Amino acid sequence: MGKESVALTVFFEDPFWVGVWERTRDGRLTVCKMTFGPEPKEYEVWEAVLKNYDTLRFGPPVLAGDRSACSNPGRLRKAARHEVQGSGVGTRSQQALKLLQEQGKQTRNALRREKREEERERKRELQMQKKKEKHRGH
Repeated sequence: MGKESVALTVFFEDPFWVGVWERTRDGRLTVCKMTFGPEPKEYEVWEAVLKNYDTLRFGPPVLAGDRSACSNPGRLRKAARHEVQGSGVGTRSQQALKLLQEQGKQTRNALRREKREEERERKRELQMQKKKEKHRGH
């Protein structure tokens, strides 16, 4: 079994504060987006982690970039500082979010199309029934 890492990035995306969960498992990156609304406090973010992590819907996996652990402590400190300064959401994460958005769009369109066909079928049945009622006695 491979190793798994999870990162949460909270940033302001006009007009709401958004959290992006990045989960890397076996070289695959999956992403989930969560909207907080007003600026969340640290305890609210921690509460969201504890309460909502099990119910998050992560998107389809994409190939993650290779992040090998560096053994040099100075380089490790520099990397940690870079992460804390808020480099934002990575390009691969944005691609995964876009893929998730497209997937949701396709399912919504399929459901809409199915509903439209059912409505047309229902109207056709009503017309046929009215037609039969008109010609019942002749």
